Amino acid sequence: MNDADPGLFGPRSVTWQMHGDPMMWVAGVRALYLQALHPRAVRGGTQNSDFREDAWGRLLRTADFVGTLTYDTVPAAEKHGARVRRIHRLLKATDPVTGEVYGIDEPDLLLWVHCAEVDSYLQVVRRSGYPLGETQADRYVDEQRVSARLVGLDPAAVPATTGALAAYFDEVRPQLAAGAEAADVDAFLRKPPVHALLTPARALLWRRVAALAYDSLPPYAHELYGRPAPPRASVDRRLRATGTALRAVPARLRWRLPPGHIVKAMARLGPGSRPAPYTLRRQAAILDGPGRAQL
Repeated sequence: MNDADPGLFGPRSVTWQMHGDPMMWVAGVRALYLQALHPRAVRGGTQNSDFREDAWGRLLRTADFVGTLTYDTVPAAEKHGARVRRIHRLLKATDPVTGEVYGIDEPDLLLWVHCAEVDSYLQVVRRSGYPLGETQADRYVDEQRVSARLVGLDPAAVPATTGALAAYFDEVRPQLAAGAEAADVDAFLRKPPVHALLTPARALLWRRVAALAYDSLPPYAHELYGRPAPPRASVDRRLRATGTALRAVPARLRWRLPPGHIVKAMARLGPGSRPAPYTLRRQAAILDGPGRAQL
């Protein structure tokens, strides 16, 4: 019997399986597009960030945070969460119109960032063909309240089902707008600065990833950004084609890219902890019962 620490979620969770899917990278870009539509929240990022000069570093740090919370030990995840909360407590943003100075760790701002991420992960991964049923999708939203706690939210105030998540977006929509900061994020994501030698790769690969992430946004987001929304069926076909292509890349190669949390987790827990879509199919009945994650 392996007594190694399974982390906050463990291999039986939906989070453990789903976060190993390569479409999470596309989902992460969608989350950035969606998060930028909350003016107060996006200011916290643009006014306290060097994202234009350190784009790839920021993306890797975000991936490292998600990977640590998902696959590392409980002490490592708790330590990472404490560091994020400590940093957020120190950061402020200023409303350019009213002059109001506010903390970026306000609960409503943290909740928006959290919900935009959870919705993006679910939308992109499910629409790309990943086998996740309704009950498992609800389970994932519930599990992610653990992640919400680590960034400073009260789990009881965080949506625990897909229905509650949809209701949250309906409630917050009147606060959304595509201001100057959102335009900056949009322009950056469409054409991030890269070394001259990487310009062809940006045109060939990144532009397609960013376009697919943007196209998968909800209709109201397209309306706010001012570009017409493509037909959902067309976007879903592209998502499925991209998911099929990325999943054809051997996992042993994908998982060795930075930050490498899955390889380390499998070394700690054994080959039975390997994230894979078929695991969710096989364990669907188990996943409907009590899970590992604790709030």
